[in-house]
Amino acid sequence: MRCPFCGNIDTQVKDSRPAEDHVSIRRRRFCPACGGRFTTYERVQLRDLVVIKSSGKREDFDRDKLERSIRISMQKRPIDPERIDQMISGIVRRLESMGETDISSSKIGEIVMEALARIDTVAYVRFASVYKNFQAADDFEDFVHELRPQPPQE
Repeated sequence: MRCPFCGNIDTQVKDSRPAEDHVSIRRRRFCPACGGRFTTYERVQLRDLVVIKSSGKREDFDRDKLERSIRISMQKRPIDPERIDQMISGIVRRLESMGETDISSSKIGEIVMEALARIDTVAYVRFASVYKNFQAADDFEDFVHELRPQPPQE
């Protein structure tokens, strides 16, 4: 592992333990060249996933990008960070176990929205506003109206 401070490629692992999510290994590393200390995380990756954007462009799946977008939608919400990590790991496992290496960005968006809807409706609406590209307040109103249970018709 390359040192992020000096670029030395010969770093040493000082400590390894399971991360809080129990699906990755947390490693504390030391660089003998500059004395820097840093942490890395190691995860199992079942297969290399490729995201197919709506424009047709293809790019490698980036777990960090997924995590950033989910954390943005959950900002200032009363959700335990460990629960968010578990949700993200569950989404990634679901994507990897679909049996396909090419996955459309819309499919990923649907899976994320499904998971967010179960955890927090505010985060769900926030994510949906970006995913569905809301342009006006009416878009929010229509979307939230669909979430509310309709009174029984007589």
